[in-house]
Amino acid sequence: MSGQLRYIEVAERRARLAAGQRLAGAARADSPEEVAESLVALHGTDPASVFLAVGARLADAAKTVPETERALYEDRTLVRMHGMRHTVFVFPTGLVPVVHASTGLTVAARARAALIKDMAKAGAPDSEWLAEVEASALAALARRGEATAVELAQDEPRLREQFVYAAGKSYEGVHTVSSRLWRVLGVEGRVVRGRPLGSWTSTQFRWAVAPPSPELPVAEAQSELVRRWLAACGPATEADLKWWTGWKVTDVRAALKAVGAVTVSVDEGVGYVLADAVEPVGAVEPWAALLPGLDPTAMGWQERDWYCPPELRSALFDRSGNIGPTVWWDGRIVGGWAQRPDGEIAWRLLDTEGVGREARTAIEAEAARLHAWVGPTRVTPRFRTPLERELAAA
Repeated sequence: MSGQLRYIEVAERRARLAAGQRLAGAARADSPEEVAESLVALHGTDPASVFLAVGARLADAAKTVPETERALYEDRTLVRMHGMRHTVFVFPTGLVPVVHASTGLTVAARARAALIKDMAKAGAPDSEWLAEVEASALAALARRGEATAVELAQDEPRLREQFVYAAGKSYEGVHTVSSRLWRVLGVEGRVVRGRPLGSWTSTQFRWAVAPPSPELPVAEAQSELVRRWLAACGPATEADLKWWTGWKVTDVRAALKAVGAVTVSVDEGVGYVLADAVEPVGAVEPWAALLPGLDPTAMGWQERDWYCPPELRSALFDRSGNIGPTVWWDGRIVGGWAQRPDGEIAWRLLDTEGVGREARTAIEAEAARLHAWVGPTRVTPRFRTPLERELAAA
């Protein structure tokens, strides 16, 4: 019928996910850079999640740790920095100016204003003092190349200045200038997180001065980010994109218009794809995957019923909405997994519909593949979920 939107059914969305998110066997990548380019961003709040997300998508998973460390800390083709929704992500270096202009500037302004306001409320030194400390700290970081917050506080002792946050509230606490300032500088794109102090699972890290990058017009950057996101995640709804970016709906709509997004029909209502992605996508070979907590595929959309049955969520998500480790079969979440203290990868199916012998064999193979490359390292998700805790302790 003329004028009728093309309907993209769930089966096709799952097929697009398999290829676009590098999860089907034939779609696996040769390098961490390829993974990051395909996914736009890897959640970096939990350092181990970055490596696990890359490993699930590499053709040769044995290369996961050395190649991801090379990309992050030697070649710096990947950068770990704050991005959308004031969340830490790992981005391809070429995307840094896009993220900074499209999202970081607004978030950074709020973060700096909040720091100055909180310090003023606590009777701490003023913004001029803060600017002086900031300049001194950045100079110290430039001299060192990379350094921890503790090391930098040795160079600039005023970073240790403390102030009471939210006095009289149930969540009152004592903050240091250092803990808040480095986060603000990170959101502003002036510093990035460098090599960790320990192994690839460590949450303790060094800071480094951010590499220079061009300043882009905000609208241009927003359009580019939406273009890349739709290439990875389309079809998706306006609500999905607003949630993922953290933007105002007017910015989302302007960017969709700028990239010439085409409207289609999905089960949630109106969705969007890029103009070159309207044609139907054929089925892919069935595939299995074990994805980590906060994986960009599991967290890629706000409306998740098409790949994550609602009845599974109480077991797989924590109270803040962070997803834990998941087991996938042929485009949907069917269970969860955990690593036990002895290194065993334990998994459990929560949705057995259509999960027969072929699926179980494929899932076992993925568990063995994960166990082989993780080796003696023990991985505990930063945000633990009910099923992960249960499986890890069993």
